[in-house]
Amino acid sequence: MNRQPAILIMAGGTGGHVFPALAVAERLRARGAAVTWMGAQRGLEATLVPKAGIPMEWIEVAGLRGKGLRQYLLMPIMLSQALWQAGGILRRLRPAVVLGMGGFASGPGGIMARLLGIPLVVHEQNAIAGLTNRWLARVAGRVFEAFPGTFPSARQAVTVGNPVREVIANLPLPATRFASRAGQQRLLVLGGSQGALALNQRVPQALALLEERERPEVWHQAGGQLHEAAEAAYQEAGLITRHSPLATLYRLTPFIENMAEAYSWADLVLCRAGALTIAELAAAGVGAVLVPFPFAVDDHQTANARFLEKEGAALIVQQAELTAERLATLLRELLSDRDRLLRMAEAARRLAKVDAAEQVALACLKSIA
Repeated sequence: MNRQPAILIMAGGTGGHVFPALAVAERLRARGAAVTWMGAQRGLEATLVPKAGIPMEWIEVAGLRGKGLRQYLLMPIMLSQALWQAGGILRRLRPAVVLGMGGFASGPGGIMARLLGIPLVVHEQNAIAGLTNRWLARVAGRVFEAFPGTFPSARQAVTVGNPVREVIANLPLPATRFASRAGQQRLLVLGGSQGALALNQRVPQALALLEERERPEVWHQAGGQLHEAAEAAYQEAGLITRHSPLATLYRLTPFIENMAEAYSWADLVLCRAGALTIAELAAAGVGAVLVPFPFAVDDHQTANARFLEKEGAALIVQQAELTAERLATLLRELLSDRDRLLRMAEAARRLAKVDAAEQVALACLKSIA
């Protein structure tokens, strides 16, 4: 019997790293590979990866940016420990190839893979590469980028887009979805898996400024820790009452499990501009108003957002400019023009690269000597 090729995936911290890596893992396992994941117990991977049935290996590691003096002084010790742990895992598992998709765990694992002579493949999700992947791109055998020009100095970088879940990539095209749309428009609000305080506050304030006939149906992912505050904001705006269930117009949830259903439902999305969100908007084919997270490293969310904006698939509003009045005006203009929403959705879909997960998976398998 042929032994299954063993592949180690390194990705973690946030959904922007974890979900694309899970999409690649799905394609690798479909092709018979034995996938193991290396990550940190404090990252989102600690919850999502075991749910997917993928074995986990843990290392103690944290980010290098934004730390205090004490953390910087301890960093050489912490990095040495993480390298030692990663090296032990690699020697024990002996993977045929290592795939780094960003996040804290990718750095030590990628460095040790290089030192041990294990083929290394890197994928960067953002338009501006993170610190870890900027380092690893110099030593990796294959480098993939989601946005053109992310690694201008890496001659081998190939633009493939961001891996997205098949259930999103396989949604009906915008023209098919919009053909049967009539009546009240639908607004999907996403602040990422953790929610976004600015969106949670501004959306109900803006809706309250609209005439009742102008208000859309709203499906609002408020975030687990911010959900109660978001509900209070809707109550304060007079959109819902404390003693009645949320009106059918306004559906607030801490987290949306079925994103394919949410994208398919929406006429317009109001959201942050994380790399995964941009890829999913394109794959689903839906227009958006993008509010980049202002404190993202290197302002990479604004760079991500421009990918959709320049093709007419999205509008960008910086958080500092996101007043209730500005948002109400935008919603009134966009939601009153279904033809424009369809044009934005079709522009988004034209940018989709729905085979990114398959391309990265194949590159990993081809890297096996």
